[in-house]
Amino acid sequence: MGFDQSTKTSYKVLANSISYYQCRKCCWFLEMKSIFGLVVLFLVMPPNTAAYDPLDPTGNITIKWDIVSWTADGYVAAVTMSNFQMYRSIMSPGWILGWQWAKKEVIWSMVGAQTTEQGDCSKFKGNVPHCCKKNPIVVDLLPGVPYNQQFSNCCKAGVVSAWGQDPTGSVSAFQVSVGLAGTSNKTVKLPTNFTLLGPGPGYTCGPAKVVPSTVYFTPDRRRKTQALMTWNVTCTYSQFLASRNPSCCVSFSSFYNETITPCPTCACGCQNKNNCVKSDSKQAHRAGINTPRKDNAPLLQCTHHMCPIRVHWHVKLNYKDYWRVKIAITNFNYKMNYTQWTLVAQHPNLNAVTQVFSFAYKPLVPYEAINDTGMFYGMKYYNDLLMEAGPQGNVQSEVLLRKNKDTFSFKHGWAFPRKVYFNGDECLLPPPDTYPFLPNPAHANPISILTMALSVLLFMLTI
Repeated sequence: MGFDQSTKTSYKVLANSISYYQCRKCCWFLEMKSIFGLVVLFLVMPPNTAAYDPLDPTGNITIKWDIVSWTADGYVAAVTMSNFQMYRSIMSPGWILGWQWAKKEVIWSMVGAQTTEQGDCSKFKGNVPHCCKKNPIVVDLLPGVPYNQQFSNCCKAGVVSAWGQDPTGSVSAFQVSVGLAGTSNKTVKLPTNFTLLGPGPGYTCGPAKVVPSTVYFTPDRRRKTQALMTWNVTCTYSQFLASRNPSCCVSFSSFYNETITPCPTCACGCQNKNNCVKSDSKQAHRAGINTPRKDNAPLLQCTHHMCPIRVHWHVKLNYKDYWRVKIAITNFNYKMNYTQWTLVAQHPNLNAVTQVFSFAYKPLVPYEAINDTGMFYGMKYYNDLLMEAGPQGNVQSEVLLRKNKDTFSFKHGWAFPRKVYFNGDECLLPPPDTYPFLPNPAHANPISILTMALSVLLFMLTI
């Protein structure tokens, strides 16, 4: 039986439709497969990748364990914590380091630090270990401890400077004697699951890795020795892990516009809005308001932005070859002062800083071709301590910059920074359309133009 032309056309259309839907199904399957692959890649991505800082790409805290001697049932190790971050320090109440033993190790003794808990050491007779916990938590000792409890670079209450601010103060160390452990390079098991609080969350530590043994020189540098075994642990910081909200905000003003651009409303979240203190209330002046809480919870002054820190950038003066900026940092937290604070700003004209009047300054050049970032910090024993909220809770300075005639402008908010960081955390800037704008000269003073026109008219009438 033959088919007429219309029947053939119908079958052809049906075949094309089936082919089209099969193709769509195949494409949908490929798309879902790609999306699934991306999700899996995101889930297995190491947490350290989220901690990349473009202004400090190699910044990290390295914890080095050097076994300096073997004992009858373990070893003695010198543990050194080095802060290689250019502008992120560890403030008071200091670092808290934790790990998990691989076997049934105990800590017989420590010098320069201590564990927060001893744990259950009831099975030991005679000599009792310093700590028997599977997951010891270690903190630094306070300044002024007896000499026999001190170790090099210890006993600073856990405060560690940023490498870019004070390299000599960016190291903390202690000694630990470990028992019930391996007594040779082959039998020692590396600790696992390292954690670091500095002093709050934000750090992620990788696994311990055996590295070439550390080399030591004698004081006269004529002889060198080396550790029996060395391993490193690298910890990196992520602001996203530290807090879901910013911890600081930025406001702007200028000499050429009366408008002051404030911090955005609820810039740091308004979760503390109901527990804040008004600056003119009796509570703000009561005794003990500045005593820190054990959980380091803030007590903020009531503001529209509810940030612990506000940075104000004021374009102050304009000269022929220079321009001047005033920077003020205000603390709105009644429970915390900031020791060895740092402020990082990114602006194209920071490549021509002429003078900084009340702060110390250091250019940050992570990429040699770009010099647009600088770090401001307090002068030692003068303003390196930012006090709690109140009359003394601010520091300020002025910066003189040489103009680059090819790029300098007051138009379109050019005079304001692109990014601002306080103590290593990025601050929230106002929306660009709210920046103080440069008045249009044609409309700068309409009253003067009108006055001049009337004067000319009156002069012509009197002729």
